[in-house]
Amino acid sequence: MRPFLAFFSVLLIPAFAQTLDVTQGLVNDQVLQRGAGNRGTARFSGTAAARLNGTSLEARVVNAKGGEPVVDWTPLCKVDGGKWIAELAGIPTGGPYRVELRAGDAAAQLTGILVGDLWVLAGQSNMEGVGDLVNVTAPMEQVHSFDQSDRWALAKEPLHSLPDAVDRVHWRNNASGQPERLAGPAREKWIADRKKGSGLGLSFAQHMLARTHVPVGLVPCAHGGTSMDQWSPELKDKGGDSLYGAMLRRIHAVGGQVTGVLWYQGESDANPTDAPAFQAKFVTFVATLRKDLEQPDIPFYYVQIGRHIDGHNVVEWNAIQVTQLKAEALIPRSGVVASVDFSLDDGIHISTPELQRIGERFALLAGHDLFPEIRGYPLLKRGPRPVSAKFEDGTVTVKFSEVNGGLVAPGRIGGFSIHNAAGEPVPAIYKARFDPTDRTVVLLDISGKLPAGAALWYGYGKDPYCNVRDYYDMGVPVFGPLPIESGAPVVN
Repeated sequence: MRPFLAFFSVLLIPAFAQTLDVTQGLVNDQVLQRGAGNRGTARFSGTAAARLNGTSLEARVVNAKGGEPVVDWTPLCKVDGGKWIAELAGIPTGGPYRVELRAGDAAAQLTGILVGDLWVLAGQSNMEGVGDLVNVTAPMEQVHSFDQSDRWALAKEPLHSLPDAVDRVHWRNNASGQPERLAGPAREKWIADRKKGSGLGLSFAQHMLARTHVPVGLVPCAHGGTSMDQWSPELKDKGGDSLYGAMLRRIHAVGGQVTGVLWYQGESDANPTDAPAFQAKFVTFVATLRKDLEQPDIPFYYVQIGRHIDGHNVVEWNAIQVTQLKAEALIPRSGVVASVDFSLDDGIHISTPELQRIGERFALLAGHDLFPEIRGYPLLKRGPRPVSAKFEDGTVTVKFSEVNGGLVAPGRIGGFSIHNAAGEPVPAIYKARFDPTDRTVVLLDISGKLPAGAALWYGYGKDPYCNVRDYYDMGVPVFGPLPIESGAPVVN
């Protein structure tokens, strides 16, 4: 037996000596942010067997399906002291790729690598996703997610998973009132019992991929029920104990640069205390994030909050919506999409199919701004925006800009209301119709005369019925009070 054991040991030595490991940086299924020339850069480091010291480390990138090289063997560095640090540039947009490394007779590889666009998903519950997990958007090979456990994987619903996230700010309190990460059987049971969690991020990625053929990486960071104060950049020094700090940490973990941010928040600030300061906090948040990322022009797209089946803080709810609409003009490279025309899965959360429509609305905005070379996008407009309202001969003519094709509505047009100088709604509209000669105009036929100081609202209240959109399904946002110009006498 002794000769056999000796022979077996000899066989083990060469195998062990060939060890080449990646210990930091690039991982399987990662999406690299593309940069100049539509190319990405992989950064990684690792260890190697001592016998490989002084050996050149080389890498190449091959198409995972066909096996053909897209980046041929390239010398990167020398193994030094059993360690190495390397950077491989020039990886073309696309994938999935296999990154192969070799040093002497040792080799390693990473699989499922994509090069494309990274998008941050942030805000509160409607971004986190509380839609029913029924008929969700299907996974796609070229869309991956950096889940909240800091693992890259094929993106699938639900994208967010707060209780087992890396960052403490997302954890639930245990019986002692202390934050505790969910793990073990409790985690498995929570995952198995989950019935809600569908969001808009995967739908957005699906539409972006279909139009641009550029892979997408999603970075979920949202947390339900959170306010602008909880997202304050002033808390970033707390790192993973703050929402802003946790988001920054995750962005740096995926490379430090992203294509853009998708944001859905505001419901928690719709109260008498927080609503007056919302605009300043929101504008500061976007400006500070851009500064911290050293990306002053990073696109920032957000949703105007929609409906809430609740009678409290109506004034403040509408104030947040109007502020969000106005913020589009205050924040460069931003865009807002409407949600007031959508159905809910409970008293405040957008339903799964409607979240998917929001994802498409986001994709249209992003496509318009970022992909002008794609056929159709240069002609795309941002969605209906109110311009003016004028009363004459018994009709209020409401003019919109940024309309794609024309305005449409399923069934009877809903959402418009007339208000007096005190801001009170006044019954006045008996018919709403589209101008047959100009589909960017809504005509509101009025019973009698308007009150002095009359103004127009669309989407007034917390639970209005609104259904006007354009040919590309970009909805009319909540707006008001829009002064009504008068070409005829009014009631004093």
